[in-house]
Amino acid sequence: MRRAAALLLAVLAVQSAACAPPGAASAAAASSNGSAQAAEPLRSRPTIVSLNPCTDAILAEVAAPGQLLALSHYSHDPRASSMNVSQARRFAATGGTVEEVLALDPDLVVAGDFLPPATRAALNDLGIRVETFGIARSVAESAAQVRRIAALAGHAGRGERLARRIESAMAAAEPVTAQPPVRTILWQPGGIVAGENALVSELMRRTGFSSYSAEQGMGQADYLPLERLLADPPDLVLVAGQERMQRHPVLAKLPRMQRADFDPALLYCGGPTIIRAAERLKAVRSDMHARSGDGA
Repeated sequence: MRRAAALLLAVLAVQSAACAPPGAASAAAASSNGSAQAAEPLRSRPTIVSLNPCTDAILAEVAAPGQLLALSHYSHDPRASSMNVSQARRFAATGGTVEEVLALDPDLVVAGDFLPPATRAALNDLGIRVETFGIARSVAESAAQVRRIAALAGHAGRGERLARRIESAMAAAEPVTAQPPVRTILWQPGGIVAGENALVSELMRRTGFSSYSAEQGMGQADYLPLERLLADPPDLVLVAGQERMQRHPVLAKLPRMQRADFDPALLYCGGPTIIRAAERLKAVRSDMHARSGDGA
């Protein structure tokens, strides 16, 4: 009842922050830090709403039945989900508004770093604890996030088991013979490439691929024109987009360059997504070596 009675105040706070003059966002952030102190302490097995597709996938693995009240709406969308959509649709979804979250009455909200400060402040004022997570840029960082999220959910053991599964998948995907790295471009949606500090770049390095884009002096989200690729073809193009140039017939006329599809859902999140990405990279590398007659 207390939370329901406070709904109007919370909504007004969010609306006021949205209309506030420049500088109000930082003030809201400061307010949220103070409000966090007033948030109710977590129960040992709190009910949870997740507002981020990467935390969605982790919580779907480590939360107990009935504990995860809702995922972000992204996980119900095949174009944005990092997890199996049929699995995601077993859970309710939310657009992340204060009203939607309050209606679910969770003990804990788990979100990304880009959660609007006014939303965080409103939730804190309602006594709902908020924990945010950034984009994992390494396997070790992702494993640490898995353990922290599972601990917040009251299931540290499940988090430890998932972290070990991730580490085992990476070990299984690493080359077992002394093969030179496969000179590879990862061509992402929009025709851009990954930077060297991206999680997917570490996955590629550890599974036997070297970065063509780094070799070319390209950085995070740089655009790769078809002409540049044709001028100096790599050994492999991992195609994670559907742009016309990424499917151009001329690519099939480069006999020394192989192509393979890479699901865009594997690009951005850590957690259990790493397991699927590692398995896919291992399969691509094994297929390449099988075609060339070498061992994997």
